Amino acid sequence: MFVWLQRLDQHFPVRYSAWLACAVGMMLAAFSWIAFERGGALALILLALTLLGLRDTRQTRHAVLRNYPISAHIRFLLEEIRPEMRQYFFESEKDGMPFSRDTRAVVYQRAKMQLDKRPFGTQMDVHAVGYEWINHSLQPSKLSTHDFRVTIGAGRAQPYDASVFNISAMSFGALSANAVLALNEGARRGGFAHDTGEGSISRHHRANGGDLIWEIGSGYFGCRHGDGSFSEERFIENARLPQVKMVELKLSQGAKPGHGGVLPGPKVTAEIAEARGVPVGTDCISPSAHSAFATPIEMLRFIDRLRDLAGGKPTGFKLCIGHPWEWFAIAKAMLETGIVPDFIVVDGAEGGTGAAPLEFTDHVGAPLQEGLLLVHNTLVGLNLRERVRVGCAGKVVSAFDIARAMALGADWCNAARGFMFALGCIQAQSCHTGNCPTGVTTQDALRQRALDVPTKAQRVLNYHQQTLHALQELVQAAGLNHPSEISASHIVRRNAEHGVKLLANLLPFVAPGALLAGEMPHQVFRTYWPMARADSFARAA
Repeated sequence: MFVWLQRLDQHFPVRYSAWLACAVGMMLAAFSWIAFERGGALALILLALTLLGLRDTRQTRHAVLRNYPISAHIRFLLEEIRPEMRQYFFESEKDGMPFSRDTRAVVYQRAKMQLDKRPFGTQMDVHAVGYEWINHSLQPSKLSTHDFRVTIGAGRAQPYDASVFNISAMSFGALSANAVLALNEGARRGGFAHDTGEGSISRHHRANGGDLIWEIGSGYFGCRHGDGSFSEERFIENARLPQVKMVELKLSQGAKPGHGGVLPGPKVTAEIAEARGVPVGTDCISPSAHSAFATPIEMLRFIDRLRDLAGGKPTGFKLCIGHPWEWFAIAKAMLETGIVPDFIVVDGAEGGTGAAPLEFTDHVGAPLQEGLLLVHNTLVGLNLRERVRVGCAGKVVSAFDIARAMALGADWCNAARGFMFALGCIQAQSCHTGNCPTGVTTQDALRQRALDVPTKAQRVLNYHQQTLHALQELVQAAGLNHPSEISASHIVRRNAEHGVKLLANLLPFVAPGALLAGEMPHQVFRTYWPMARADSFARAA
């Protein structure tokens, strides 16, 4: 700072300059208004700014405003639009979190049936540690369809022939009515499944008749008594709807595993209350744990009971892996009771569409790779893998994402944010505020009206079909006949500057029946398997 400016600052803070300029300008404009009948509007504006500066110096909430009246508001404005400025002007095609601009662009292009090809070679650094690719064949196969399916609940009364790519769990309430309508209509046209999320089956899920996976969380929404406990009668009403193809018990989710939730009473509208079976305008609570069971054996018996009440529809559970001994306890309970779920969905900690505490978003739960691999290996080691289908979710957007997940043991994949992009989501990350700019995650009637259901339903269908078409091309290039044939021996990862390895050699895999034979092939089994007990989720002494 110049010497003269320092001296001036001792008598009148230079940081008040904006406030002073407004006051002086107001007086000059007022003089012009009185003397020449001009400048009245300017005088009123400057008067308002001068009074704002006075308010800034007297308020106690923001120190910056007290020290920098008026001018500090510019800082707050720039801070408010900083994410948009970065997204539109500064980030590169590979920047942007949690999804890069390039990833989002591919979804938009496929949803709109625009050209999704890329010119001039890859922008990826193929020599960077972590770069991956799928090995191709010199004798590519030729497939007649990209409609890849997997049968879930084979041998049950009502098995489901599911697509290998489906809509992941997102509740009505978190999503707008128009978003749910568009997703379900797209699912109906494409013959793939739409997971309801734990908010249960709303009138918007029913309107278009698309296949539903009914997710039941700890709040038992859609199948609860007034006190929040499980209701068989309400469950049967919903589970036996022809539109419901599978029943999924949610133990935990990737966004905030081990954390319950509260939908505040003012947000519980008549439609949300109707779907969830709760009173209008009262807090809607999702406990952090289930009340219908307390042990792994009780959990499996509850799943078996749900399956019977649903008329033999495929029934399973979803979880994000936490304490390994708790998952192993469920596996031991399968052996002890002979009860197995028809499917297990593994949610990665990188998943999540709604709001969650920062610590949970960043530091709780196992990522998809580790969780999926542990579940797959355990089932293989117990010779249960052929009886249990495994789905997964967690930043699955492209055909390569699907192929990689299948190489790690998944039978099918779910996507949430990918389908949100297809609806028009621009990753504004304001899902929890009610101010979604595209009408996807808001209950504001005016905002969600911007989401045109017929148009967006077609884009949901397009995205699904084009992604599976890309998966078909990958499968053909590898010389295979179905995505289920993709193994960890097909995916290569650069693990050092001058070294690469197949995932089959880089990641731990278990031989069939190894755990039954008493082998503990990897450290996770040697450490945690002895801690697990079928009659309790608690760690054994």
